[in-house]
This record gives sequence, structure tokens and C-alpha cells, in this order.
Amino acid sequence: MDFNKKISKIGSAIVTLTVFLFAIFLIIDFSMASYFVCLILPIGFIMMTAGLHIECEGDRKVAANVGMLLAAVYGTFIMLVYFTQLTTVNNEQLNEQATNLLEMAKCGLIFNYDLLGYGVMALSTFFTGLSMKPKNKTDKWLRALMLIHGVFYFSCTFMPMTGMFAKMSSGGDGIGGRLALVVWCVYFLPIGILSFIHFTKGEMRYDID
Repeated sequence: MDFNKKISKIGSAIVTLTVFLFAIFLIIDFSMASYFVCLILPIGFIMMTAGLHIECEGDRKVAANVGMLLAAVYGTFIMLVYFTQLTTVNNEQLNEQATNLLEMAKCGLIFNYDLLGYGVMALSTFFTGLSMKPKNKTDKWLRALMLIHGVFYFSCTFMPMTGMFAKMSSGGDGIGGRLALVVWCVYFLPIGILSFIHFTKGEMRYDID
């Protein structure tokens, strides 16, 4: 198997597995485990996006490049967010101000960075979808899901500016937020599965112009 194809296929498998586990850990409310899989998800996403990036044809390179760069930005934000949860928040005694800023459940600064990261991820899938020229039904569905996923950019970016999440965190048990994330998982899981199928079928296409 082509080594590029193998890396991309592994990345798609990582995306599929981590999104599935994320949904399970959300349902059973096991926050540390959900933080851990979210630390791994960006690695798979970047590997998957790189595979789609290298396949793009010459007249779609700008869209593919933008998608790849945004994937790296997403990975940076999200890995910092969840590494913070698994290290500083989990292991240290934080004062009230630091807790409000850094603890995910408080919907403060770190939570807003998390949403910004996933907003950037949505833009990454949108531009990566634009770079694709589907050759079969699987690719058409994959492209459509990636393009539609771009809509999440607006909610992830602008809703935190309203302060809505902070109000929800001060007066609820977080069930609504977890449910919304489970719905996102249900939407995004097929992207990982279809990407895996895409890299399993046929040969990767390269454009070196």
C-alpha cells in the first residue's frame, strides 16, 4: 500500500475511533477520558486532511492549502486546551479565578478557546471539501458533509460572544451541553468513516503542478 495512503487511512481511523469514544464518554459523563480522546483527535484529523490535501488537483490547490493550514491551527488550539485540562487543571490546586478561566466546565477562557478551535476545524473541513472533485458516491457524501460542517464555524465563533454558555454553566448540570456535543459526534462520525473508505478504495491521486 502507498505509504501516503496508509498514513491517511490511519488518520481517518483515529478520527472515527476518537469521535466514537468521545460520544460514549460524554454519555457516561467521564470527563477525563473525553479530554484524553480529544487530545488525540487532532492528530488523526491532520493526517486525514493531509491525505485529501495531497490528492487535490491543480485548480483546487488554494482551497486545499487553506484547509490544511486551518487543520494545523485547530490542532494547536485543541491540543493546548485538553493538555491543560489533563495536567494543570487535573493536578494542581487552582484558586477561584484560575478555575474560572481554565476549567472546561466553567465555560470561561479555555472553553472559549475550545469552541474557537472547533470553529477553525469547521472551516478546515469546508475548504478541504471545496478542494475535492468526487469520483464516486462515497466521495460525494464525504464532500457534502465536509462542506455543510463548515456552518459550525459561525456558532462556535459567535455564540461565545453572547455569554450564553457562561450563563448556562452557572445554572445547570451541563446535560444540554453534553447532548449538543453528542449530536456533533453523530454528525462528524460519518466523515471519519467515509474518509477511511475513501483511502481504502482505489489509488491516491497526486497533482504535482
